[in-house]
Amino acid sequence: QVQLAESGGGLVQVGGSLRLSCAASGRTFSEYFIDWFRQAPGKERVFVASIDLSGDNTYYADSVKGRFTISRDNAKNTVYLQMNTLNPEDTAVYYCAAKRKAFVKAYDYWGQGTQVTVSS
Repeated sequence: QVQLAESGGGLVQVGGSLRLSCAASGRTFSEYFIDWFRQAPGKERVFVASIDLSGDNTYYADSVKGRFTISRDNAKNTVYLQMNTLNPEDTAVYYCAAKRKAFVKAYDYWGQGTQVTVSS
């Protein structure tokens, strides 16, 4: 059993930065691929970034490539999402999700989400 808890969201001005954290309970955290998603008001939840078990391989949606960085610290059971050069289109609830297998669409666990609001 793994429980995920996001934190680090908040209100930031255009061009600012935030670092989101996804903290996991359980001793098997390093066995899970972790992805970040976001859901803007009135829109579907969309993929943002993913990281493999070791942290050596990362993937990003085109909309955030070059601005966001995903990383993980397995010793701390935490995945981070560093978000730079934020713009109003980044306003959304951000969720982290965990899955044991890389190339499947179903996730085993989801967090409750953290709100990010970018003001102009």
